[in-house]
Formats: sequence, structure tokens, C-alpha cells
Amino acid sequence: MFTWYRQVAPGERRTFWACFGGWSLDALDIQMFSMVIPALIATWGVSKTEAGLISGVTLVASALGGWLGGALSDRIGRVKALQISIVWFATATFLAAFCQNFEQLMVLKGLQGLGFGAEWAAGAVLMAEVIRSEHRGKAMGAVQSGWAVGWGGAVLLYTIAFSMLPQEYAWRVMFAIGLLPALLIIYVRRKVEEPVRACGESKPRTSYFKAVFGIFRPETLRVTLIGGLFGFGAHGGFYGLFTWLPTFLKTERHLSVMGTGAYMGVIIVAFGIGCLTAGQLLDRLGRRRTVMLFASGCIVLTVTYLLAPIGPTAMLILGFPLGFCAAGIPASMGALFNELYPEGVRGSGVGFCYNFGRILSAGLPVLIGYMSNTWSLGTAIGVDAGLAYSLVLVAVLMLPETRGKALQQDLPAAAPTVAEA
Repeated sequence: MFTWYRQVAPGERRTFWACFGGWSLDALDIQMFSMVIPALIATWGVSKTEAGLISGVTLVASALGGWLGGALSDRIGRVKALQISIVWFATATFLAAFCQNFEQLMVLKGLQGLGFGAEWAAGAVLMAEVIRSEHRGKAMGAVQSGWAVGWGGAVLLYTIAFSMLPQEYAWRVMFAIGLLPALLIIYVRRKVEEPVRACGESKPRTSYFKAVFGIFRPETLRVTLIGGLFGFGAHGGFYGLFTWLPTFLKTERHLSVMGTGAYMGVIIVAFGIGCLTAGQLLDRLGRRRTVMLFASGCIVLTVTYLLAPIGPTAMLILGFPLGFCAAGIPASMGALFNELYPEGVRGSGVGFCYNFGRILSAGLPVLIGYMSNTWSLGTAIGVDAGLAYSLVLVAVLMLPETRGKALQQDLPAAAPTVAEA
């Protein structure tokens, strides 16, 4: 599974670890919120709808951050944009530890979302342009598995903090630790170099206006619209499911802090394995077949896990394939979206397709919170997430197969630079 790693150059490996660290620390910061929703409800008396609103605001902000941050990477370079975005979201997460009310937390979560979206876009394009085409799917899938590492770190931190501290302090400690990603800047500045462009230069020449709006030109408009629909289904399913899953386990399944952590632990381990598996399938079966396989699994398992009358043991067993299938779609998006766009607007296109769906999907956590006033929380999550994952199937059927497509790092002018990095 990791034989590809031995075949790539040192510069490719350093870029891989920089992006892997970024993904992991992103997940640590973002997934903290889903773990502390019950504490916020108890501390400030916020409703489930209000808690869902914070998640929705974060998603909208991350969508804008991804689009604008991706365009920024087209203008000033992938590495510089990556550095700026890491500092941004780490600082916002840290400041959230000192919030005194619901409104302050919502503003800071929005600021965090801007940096988070930009970091993903810059990092995804950096990876795609540095890693050679025959290993791109495997490398992008492996990087996406870093999300499971950070997610697991958030669950572990939650378990420790809420077991040792009163809940009114535990969530603040968790957010304060969110400053850790800023340390990644030291590694990025010293070890990661800007990829060489197709013209043989590392300095981008695209204007910011063209980078932002060039994806709506006639030659790329269709891809942009379908990619946005793909992103909506992918993010709607993932965030609709996993924003509320810890609360579902605690309030409707009546699990303890340790029990919730154990169930989430099974899902997270499966998510990491699913990312690695998806990476292998992307380069073997192709992008479209891999996405269709995982999306179908998500639909069936989400509905079964949340709507079927199953007991605790069955839920624990089903948690593994649920996490496994949920990983395949996000693990596929980085390679697929990068291969759909030309160089000058690649950052903007990847950032838009991956993140625009978050604007539409931002309403799903809010809707689920609202629907839970009438339906059970499990029913609300299952219906919304299942429908969202169905949109992924529709979108991927309208996209071309891009496996093996050459980007600029495959050109002879780029090869010496990558090897020497």
C-alpha cells in the first residue's frame, strides 16, 4: 500500500508530510466543535438549532475561504497561501477558548472556517502539482487519512478533558490547544518549495481577478457547476452526519463520555483505512468508479446506522464500514478536482468545487437541529445525510474520467526541480 512512497523524490515526500500535518491539525481544530456541542448547550443554554447555526456559519465561511484562498494560491503561490491559512485558522481556534457568549463563538468559528477552507485548497493543489500522476490518487488518499489522525486526536482530547475537568472549562481547554497547527509553519517555511509551473517558472503570473472568476468561463463552466453539486452532496452528507453523531450517541443512545469516545474511535480508525484504500482504488479503478462505490456504501450504511432498530453491538460493528465508506468521497475529491482544471485557475477551481458545496450544505446541520424538534435526532440525520450522498452519485456520472492526467510536474522542465528539492 505504501510502495509508492519509496518511488517518489525527497521533495515530494516533504510536501506530502507538510500537507498530511495540515490535514491532521485541521481536523483536530474542526472536529472539536462537534464534540463540545452538549457542553455548550448546558453552559450557555443554546438550542440544537443554534448549535447547528454555528456549524453552518463555519461551513459557509470555509466555502468562501476555499474559493478565495485557492485563487490566492494561483496569485501568490501555493506555499505562501498555505502558510497564511494555517496561521489564520489556528489563531481563530485559540481565541475561541476565551468566548463569553454564543455570538462571539459564532464569529470566531466563522473566521476559523475562512482559514480552514483556504488551507485545504492551497494544500490540495500543492500536493497534486508536486506528486507525479501515477501516484497522485494514492498520495492524495494518504494525505486525506490525516483527517482521521486529527479527528482521533480531537476525540482523545475530548475524552481526557471532559473526564478530568468540569465541562464549563473542558471545552475551553480543547479550543486553546487548537493553536498547535501554527507550529507547522516552521516546517513548511524550511522544507517545502513552490512547484515549478508549466512555463518552467515557480512564480505565478495569474491576476487575482482572473484566478477568482476564470472558472466561470465557457470552457470550464460546466465542470464548475457539476463540481459544485458534487461538493454539496459530499459535504452535506459528511457534516450532516458527523456534526451531530456525538450528540446522537450521547442523548439518544445514552452513551457515557467514554462510550461515545469508543464508538467514535471505531468510526475514525475505519475512516483512516478508508482514505488509504480509496487512494489505491483511485489509481487502479479510476476516479469515477471509486467515487460511485463509496457513495453507494454511504447511502446504505447511513440509513441503516441511524434509522434501523439495531442494538449497541450492531451499532459498534456497523460503525466500521460507515467510517470506511465516508472516507472514500473526500479522499477522491483532491485528485479529481485538480485534474479537471488548467493551471491558471486550478487553485480557484479546486477551492470552489470542494468548498462551494459547503455554502449549500451549511444549512443541513441547522436543518437537522430544527427537524429534531419534531423527529428523533437519528431520523433527521439519516434522511438528510442519505439524500446528500445521493447527489454525489448524480454528479460523478456527469464528470469525465481523469485518471493519469498529466499536470505540470510531469513536464521535463519540472522533473529536475522536484528531484533536487
